[in-house]
Amino acid sequence: MPNITITLPDGSQKPFEAGSTAHDVALSISEGLARVAVAAVINGKTVDLTRPITTDATLRLLTFKDPEGVEVYRHSSAHLLAQAVVELFPDVKPTIGPVVEEGFYYDFYSPRPFTPEDLEKIEARMAEITKAGRPVTRLELTRDEARARFADNKFKVEMIDEMPEGEVITAYDQQGFVDLCRGPHVPDLGRIKAVKILKVSGSYWRADATREPLQRIYGISFPDKKLLKDHLAWLEEAKKRDHRKLGAEMDLFSFHEEGPGFPFWHPKGMVLRTELENYWRKVHAKAGYKFIQTPIILNEELWHRSGHWDKYRDNMYFTTIDESAYAVKPMNCPGGLLVYKAQKRSYRELPLRLAELGLVHRHEQAGALHGLFRVRVFTQDDAHIYCMPEQLHQEILGVMDLLIQMYSDFGFTDYRLELSTRPAKRIGADEIWDVAEGALENALKAKGVPYTINAGDGAFYGPKIDFHVKDCMNRSWQCGTIQVDFSMPSPERFNATYEGPDGKPHTPVMVHRALLGSLERFIGMLIEQYAGKMPLWLAPEQVRVLPVTDRVDEYAKAVAATLVDAGLRAEADLRSETLQKKIRDAQVERVNYQLVVGEREEQEGTVTVRSRSNRQVGTLPIAEVVAHLLDRVARKVNEDE
Repeated sequence: MPNITITLPDGSQKPFEAGSTAHDVALSISEGLARVAVAAVINGKTVDLTRPITTDATLRLLTFKDPEGVEVYRHSSAHLLAQAVVELFPDVKPTIGPVVEEGFYYDFYSPRPFTPEDLEKIEARMAEITKAGRPVTRLELTRDEARARFADNKFKVEMIDEMPEGEVITAYDQQGFVDLCRGPHVPDLGRIKAVKILKVSGSYWRADATREPLQRIYGISFPDKKLLKDHLAWLEEAKKRDHRKLGAEMDLFSFHEEGPGFPFWHPKGMVLRTELENYWRKVHAKAGYKFIQTPIILNEELWHRSGHWDKYRDNMYFTTIDESAYAVKPMNCPGGLLVYKAQKRSYRELPLRLAELGLVHRHEQAGALHGLFRVRVFTQDDAHIYCMPEQLHQEILGVMDLLIQMYSDFGFTDYRLELSTRPAKRIGADEIWDVAEGALENALKAKGVPYTINAGDGAFYGPKIDFHVKDCMNRSWQCGTIQVDFSMPSPERFNATYEGPDGKPHTPVMVHRALLGSLERFIGMLIEQYAGKMPLWLAPEQVRVLPVTDRVDEYAKAVAATLVDAGLRAEADLRSETLQKKIRDAQVERVNYQLVVGEREEQEGTVTVRSRSNRQVGTLPIAEVVAHLLDRVARKVNEDE
């Protein structure tokens, strides 16, 4: 057979016979690589290791160390899960099984709920199947063949019928179990070395509550048992830090059936929110921002004009006022543009930085709701900067500096930057997109920070820089964003203008930016970052005064009043409980400091200081304690003493 040339990532080239596979290429490099490879990227497309290569190609082998390799590995694990379930429970119908951030899941239509005992059996069967090392074979089917093969599964038939005419229909045979799938998959199930079933929950077919109820089994998989063990330990730590659990323990917020996805903020939670908002306003005022507030409900026509209608209408809430259609805002920017247009603007005012803690509503599917991380109402720390084109570079740099400063103040110092470029569905001419993308990239280069390109993931109105923040659990959160928009203020949309030095009207460049993103989600992040032990400057209750006996209650109240007068958040615990219980309760509620007072402290004008970590700091004069705490608040110290 004629030879083909395979070009590897390092630029080296190797000749192979036409029809060779990526597995053959892996073997030519080393047997070890062939054992751990799970798939390959050939000419930019991820495919099975066993797919024949018939022409010259670029090739990159994927292992579990590659994000694409993890995707293939865990998608294959989802199919392994489906096989185990069907072998154990033949009357169950598998539907779909995608990879998700926490591992993978598979949705099943089952005549009865899965029990904990069932999950144990499923996990054991998965282990048996992997030990057998069953090969995975790709099948190409005609539409009639596919419908016949899956005739007893209406969910698969529905998917087949929705496939475009002419599309190749593929399935994967795992020796006794065949599933509809585009692939790719691992070449044999023996490569899946360690699997754990995590939980089961309810869902609906096509995420539609009017369709068939399904059961969703979640799992995780790794190429060795140590990685699985480490991950399970990580999950246990994550459970301890779960902001939903800690939020209840600290009495910060709650959720109720009367408003699913809408958080109810309690007094202590409002203290935390208010401190966060006060900090936000202070740093923005210092950076030259002015503050606005726009209505929550606006005329539906506005969302057509802004271009949001096509992208967001399925997630918007609507109402009627005076027989006219209105929408609850999912974004703040159209309202911000109306504020800009409310008066004539001059180039002398620019750059104009208008910031808003704007309350927005978006309809999320019930199954997607997750504490403060995914809600239906949230406060976006928005701002829109209107500037002349020649000011754009400096404004982008200014936002980046502000982002870095704020993240540092909250203890987040590990983050990565991503430049997202023009999506397929967008507004505005390509020439404008060239300028906008160039402005963001030039700012990144001027800042000297590493970044990656996320092709095609920009907003519909402009490209963006996204900040992905890593927390202490090594999780990544997309928080800050900087977006350059030439289209929304244009004459075709809002016709926002300013009078230039030439006396003529000009269109400003609009920079959309959020730093923390959603305040609700950011608070959830902070709770988990600190395991509820909030830094002193943010803590809802910074100090609790604990009298040893009721004979010193008045002194305890006086100490608490002194702390409050100094600007600290303090309370006296005057309950008829033992001192040990008061200390324990204060620590469970994660109060930063406990000041124990007895008759000796009252006589000397002192307090005995205990830290949140149950360390006795010592007996000190009240004034000294106040000065020390105020200093820590001013310096925004994020660690416990």
